[in-house]
Amino acid sequence: MKNIIETYDLTKRYKDFTAVNSLNLHIPNKTIFGMLGPNGAGKTTTIKMLTCLTIPTSGTAKVGGYDILENPNEVRELLGMVPQQVSLYKDLTVWENAELCADYYGVPVDEKEDRINELMELVDISYAKDKLIGKMSGGQKQKASLVASLVHRPEILFLDEPTIGLDPTTKRILWNLIEELNDDGHTIILCSHDMHEVDMLCDNVGIISTGNLVAYDSPTGLKDTLIRRQREEYESLKDTLALIRDENNTDDKSNKSDKEIEDSEALKIQQDSLFKYREMSFLVDDLNQDLLKTLRANKYVHSVEVNDSGRIILEIDKFEDKAVRSVLKTLVKNKAKVSSISTEEPSLEDVFMKTTSEVELGPRA
Repeated sequence: MKNIIETYDLTKRYKDFTAVNSLNLHIPNKTIFGMLGPNGAGKTTTIKMLTCLTIPTSGTAKVGGYDILENPNEVRELLGMVPQQVSLYKDLTVWENAELCADYYGVPVDEKEDRINELMELVDISYAKDKLIGKMSGGQKQKASLVASLVHRPEILFLDEPTIGLDPTTKRILWNLIEELNDDGHTIILCSHDMHEVDMLCDNVGIISTGNLVAYDSPTGLKDTLIRRQREEYESLKDTLALIRDENNTDDKSNKSDKEIEDSEALKIQQDSLFKYREMSFLVDDLNQDLLKTLRANKYVHSVEVNDSGRIILEIDKFEDKAVRSVLKTLVKNKAKVSSISTEEPSLEDVFMKTTSEVELGPRA
C-alpha cells in the first residue's frame, strides 16, 4: 500500500465555522509524518475525523485502505493514540493499564503477557511495571502510554506533543524510540510545536492553517522552497526600488505625494529585512592571520570574527550564488585544514512563520 492515509475534500463545519476545509492529504505508508499548525488551525479536528471520533460534514478519508465512514471499526483497529495529556488510569499500575488495553482490543490471552513484556523492554519501563501511573514522572507516563497504545500492534500511531515538558535526555530517548517504531513498520503521525523535533524525525510535513493545508513537502523541500521565494521577493523588490530611484533622479521630489514617499521608504525597509547577510562558519586546525586577512579581502565577505573556540564566523552575501564557492576557494587556496563547516539556512520555524502569516485571517465560513 503506497499511502496509508488519503483524504478527499475532507471538511468539518460547526454551524457557520469551518474547522477543516476540503483537506486533500496523502501520507505514505511506514513513514513519519509531521502535522504542524497554529492553535485552532484544525489539526485536532482532522485527527478526530481520521480516528473516527467525529464524522466529517462532507468528503471522506481512507485509512489503511478502509473508508472512515463505511468501515470505522476496521479503521480503529489499525490505530494507536498517545495524547498530549496521558489518559491512563492513575490508580492502576503500568502493567494493569497495558493489560486493560490489551483486553479491550481483544489481544489473545496466550499472547498478551509476552506482548506487554516485549513493549516494556522496548521503551525501557519494565523496572516500573508495578508502579502506579499517578506516582510516575512525565517521561515515565509517556513510556507507559506508548506501551498501552502499542499492545494491539497498530499499523498507525498518532502522537500528540509526545515530548512536551520533558527534559532533553528523556526527549532524546523518546525520539530514538519513535525512529525504532518506524523502522519496525509503524506509520507515525506526529503533532508537535517543537520544530526541531519535526525537522529531525519527519519524512514529510503538512502545515495546516485556518482549516486549510497550506504547505506539504519534506522538511528540506519546504526550506528550499522558502529560499527560492525569498530570492524572488528580493529580486522583485530590488527591481522596483531601482525604478523608484530612477524616477526620483528625474522627477521633482516636490511633486511627490506623502504616500508615494512613504511607499518608497516602506519598500526599502522591506528589502533591507530580506537582505540580511548569511552566516558561514568553520573550524580550521591551522588558524593564522594570513588566512583571516585573505578572507577579509574577499568581496563577498562583509565581516570576519573568531570566537573563543577558534571558529571563524563570516557574514557573506545572502543571495549571491558565488559567495559560498568563493569562500571555499579561498580556504583551498590557503591550504586550510578545515575540520568543520556550516552555513546558515532557513529553519522549519521560518517556513512555519512565513506560511501561516500569509494565510488570510477572517471568518472561516
